[in-house]
Amino acid sequence: MNEKNNINVENDNKEVKVKTKKRKSLFSSISVIISVGLFIIAIILISQLLLDNGVISSDKFYDNTSINGFDVSGMTKDDVVQMISSKFLKDREDLEIKLKYQDKEWTLTGSDFPINNNIEPYIDEIYNIGRKGSISEKVSTVRNIKTNGLIQNVSYTSSLVGFDDKINEIIAEINIDPVSPSINFNPNSDKEMFTLIEGKNGLMVDKELLYKKIDNAFNFSKKIEVEIPTCDVLFEDNGAELLKNTKLRSSFSTDYSSSTDDRKNNVKVALSNFNGKIIQPGEEISFNETIGETTEENGYKKAKIILNGVYVDGYGGGVCQASTTLYNALILSDLEILEVNPHSLPVSYVPLAFDAMVSDGYSDLKFKNNLDYPIYIKTWGDNKKVYVEIYGQPLDEGMEIKRRAEFVSTIPHEGDQIVKDVNGEYSDKITYKGEYLRIKYPREGYHSKAYLSYYINEELIAEKLIRDEIYKPQKGLVIEGTETLGEGMILPDNDVEIIPPQNSSSDINEKQLSNKINIENPSKFNP
Repeated sequence: MNEKNNINVENDNKEVKVKTKKRKSLFSSISVIISVGLFIIAIILISQLLLDNGVISSDKFYDNTSINGFDVSGMTKDDVVQMISSKFLKDREDLEIKLKYQDKEWTLTGSDFPINNNIEPYIDEIYNIGRKGSISEKVSTVRNIKTNGLIQNVSYTSSLVGFDDKINEIIAEINIDPVSPSINFNPNSDKEMFTLIEGKNGLMVDKELLYKKIDNAFNFSKKIEVEIPTCDVLFEDNGAELLKNTKLRSSFSTDYSSSTDDRKNNVKVALSNFNGKIIQPGEEISFNETIGETTEENGYKKAKIILNGVYVDGYGGGVCQASTTLYNALILSDLEILEVNPHSLPVSYVPLAFDAMVSDGYSDLKFKNNLDYPIYIKTWGDNKKVYVEIYGQPLDEGMEIKRRAEFVSTIPHEGDQIVKDVNGEYSDKITYKGEYLRIKYPREGYHSKAYLSYYINEELIAEKLIRDEIYKPQKGLVIEGTETLGEGMILPDNDVEIIPPQNSSSDINEKQLSNKINIENPSKFNP
């Protein structure tokens, strides 16, 4: 009995659950139908609203719309484009634009320009008024157009081909760029080398306002006169910052007290081309281009130069001392060196690896201002020394840059080279075989390195290798006569001793090396 009752209860529960699911499914279906119906009704109502207000329409302009004085209500875009283009073409001969600024005047006429028929973008822009934005914005705009009207103009200037180019030409005659403060550098002044030149405001035509004034004037007449609007352009007032960045960064001098007057002249003439020179940030400078050709016309005289390892007279002898003095001032200023080369023979006025040989078309000293502000160069010379000073953005507080030369070793020479005087070039001095004339002695070569040492408050904080140079050994040059002694003739006395190659490097220190170079290459012979 109990089992039967339980079975009946379970069956009843199942029937209830099934009926409940059917009801829920029915309710869901009804809800979907109602939602879809409401959505359709909303679409119908919104569409009717847009239709009633003329928002949904054909490709025609809204009622109560005028363009350039023409009522275009109900017209298509194509019709309006054709009508306005025809008007522009007809009116072109009557257009006259007189532009004035102070005592200047420019007159432009419509006949100066071809007509541009492509005004469709401007018509499109007017057509789309009331057709963009949200539904409420569209409805509000269209109602306003129908109530108050829409009055628009396509600018005459938009139809004149090349008009904007002509306006730009006029603007270029008026615009004045602002002039920022600058530094007047007078390196020879007894008082102040650096004085500030005040900046000046610039002037700029307000082009957007000019076009508005032109368009507005055309609303009332085909012959218009417009005053060109301008505004000031303020200069960047950085004068105080410029003056702050005209401090002495480095100075360097070399001695030429034992040089000839002509050689001293050449050194000073070359450096004078840099006196007062201002080099802007990022600017690159060539020593050779700056000093020009070392000719008599440019103020240079004959002095000793190195040619094929031999000292000979030539215009500009001593110019390399000018480039070397400048080079050392530049590296002590921590400026970027783009090109520098050593001499074939060591010079006596700087340590090895700190020289800068220049020769037009062959070797140059090139450098770059890698700072954020200009650098200024001052040069001068007295009877004993020549000097170079570099001014500009100051070094970090407490910083000092020093040079350090490291002599590595000597390089053995290869002795004498004996050359026969086959062309008789030295026939006035030697004649016979076994008779010798020394042209130059063999010389050892040198290996040397150059460093820059950085100090802050006299404490070494960094050091970098800037040069690793080899000064090649030089062979001696001995000329020998070519004729054979006749019978019974005796070879003239000859004190030329043929020097053999070195077997090993000389063991000398830096002081001994310096003395040796001074003897072999005295300053009066230095290039």
